[in-house]
Amino acid sequence: MNANTGLADPAETRHCQHIPACPAAEDLDRDAAHVLVAHPEQGWSLLCNGVVLFEDTGELLPSGESIAARRDEMLAAAAHRKSD
Repeated sequence: MNANTGLADPAETRHCQHIPACPAAEDLDRDAAHVLVAHPEQGWSLLCNGVVLFEDTGELLPSGESIAARRDEMLAAAAHRKSD
């Protein structure tokens, strides 16, 4: 636990034991990590790097930082999905 922020240090929240290791919570591809706990009925999953991933693609990082949903980015990446 970080004495200054009261939040868990990223190294303490790293649960990944996969080979090769999943991306760290600080990496841009962090949501490619394996799912530890899934609650689709509630709209969230806990990844092995400590990231909470929400169904709208928003994220809560182990540091307490929140990442806004990327709906437009996800729609643009999939040409077959259209927003009407």
